Amino acid sequence: MACGGESPSSGGEDQDRSDQQPAGLQRFYEQELSFEGCADYATTGDEETLLTSDDAFECARMEVPLDYDEPDGDTAQIALMRVPARGEPIGSLVLNGGGPGGSGLVQAAVTAPALAQSPITERFDLVGFDPRGVGASVPAVDCYSDAEADSGDNTLSYLGTVVEWTEEDTRRLVERCAEGSGGGDALAGLGTRDVARDMDVLRSLLGDDGLSYLGQSYGTRLGAVYAETFPDRVRAMVLDGAIDPRQDTAGLRVGAYSAFQRSFEQMAQFCAAEAECPLGTDPDAATEEFQSLIRPLLDETVPAGEDGELDFDTATGGVVVGLYSEEAWPAVIQGIAELKNDGRGDTLHALARSFGGRSADGRWNNFSEANFAINCMDEDRKTPAEAADLRAAVFDAAPFMDPGIDLSEGSRDGCEFWPVEPTLGYPYADDIDGLPQTLTVSITGDPSTPYESGISLADALGGTMLTVEGEQHTIVATGTNACVDDIASAYLIDLETPDDDTVCRL
Repeated sequence: MACGGESPSSGGEDQDRSDQQPAGLQRFYEQELSFEGCADYATTGDEETLLTSDDAFECARMEVPLDYDEPDGDTAQIALMRVPARGEPIGSLVLNGGGPGGSGLVQAAVTAPALAQSPITERFDLVGFDPRGVGASVPAVDCYSDAEADSGDNTLSYLGTVVEWTEEDTRRLVERCAEGSGGGDALAGLGTRDVARDMDVLRSLLGDDGLSYLGQSYGTRLGAVYAETFPDRVRAMVLDGAIDPRQDTAGLRVGAYSAFQRSFEQMAQFCAAEAECPLGTDPDAATEEFQSLIRPLLDETVPAGEDGELDFDTATGGVVVGLYSEEAWPAVIQGIAELKNDGRGDTLHALARSFGGRSADGRWNNFSEANFAINCMDEDRKTPAEAADLRAAVFDAAPFMDPGIDLSEGSRDGCEFWPVEPTLGYPYADDIDGLPQTLTVSITGDPSTPYESGISLADALGGTMLTVEGEQHTIVATGTNACVDDIASAYLIDLETPDDDTVCRL
């Protein structure tokens, strides 16, 4: 391994950081965090079980300005979870597991036991946070009721679906999100650039001069934006499952759906080795066979679960969820077999719901709503004509999802009436002066963030790239691969980076 330099001090509570406090924000950088039990931070029954599963888990809320240009105005409360280090800590490792819209509290609660024997949990306090608008943070995005989510009346995207929207529909969608989420000003403050500034307040309150960070999927965007905004405050960054900072919305979406098609074809090849494969024994014909099974769902749904129904979008959504990991392929194949042989959609329906965030107690987390709202603030908007072109390009990239019908008239960007323009901008985080060495991890068969995106992000940041061969979306901090774990630990703790040609295998 090549040495990346000595580890800078993480700092201590008695160290003066006034020189790192932007003007007008001192009261936020100097606030006191009051940690307590985490039961009251859960938004569903499943979350409560997880967040209270270990007495070491402790939670707090951090106050930040809703609008950093108006620090004396309204504020937001950011929910935090800390899992203390098992040994002598050198600082905190801040986590973001992606989405956008994923709960950092859940991420910390899952990561801690996964890394129970890792040097990472020996030397770092793990800290997860729910970004503004997400989960237990206040205000949180709320566009639909649980009952509407149960009935499927909670559509938030036209891409990869057969939803058809009118101008009235998209206008009302944004109005509903504003009504449930604290108003238009709250929606306007959800962009990644604001979250990056929140993360710097968090870094300071944790007592760290430099941020140590693990970001996965969308978390790589957040990490890159933080690096662009505060390059001199970065200690170490692992970015796993990269979003390409040089691609606009259309490029990102088409690239992601192309990767899903590749993973579908890999799954079909795996399935074809079995005589009873519901997609047949010829992988080249699998897409056409799948289309023949799901297109009838456009006209008539099939039973699913105790009282559910499987429609076209839920069926394709369930398959996509199962493509995130090779381990889930058997479940997808089982679901396709149920549809083909029994006329039922139990497994595919369950897969789709598992990603959507429905708890066993019937409550839904706000992952989908926060995902939609944050992307509205990050990604460029489409005119109806541009939306129709992008939708067609997505189906061309992922024909296994193509419904085979004309949807051009009903293609509209759900964000078209958002109260403010997006704030991220493309490209971002390219050629940053003064940024320390970073570590990007990219899997060759990643079904959501293509391998090439990792190459691009590492190049943009001038950092090191670790290639992982396999079929999966993200791998760091799962505790399942010793090669990856050893490299991530050496980098995060001692700032040692791997050689450029290093390859791990799943």
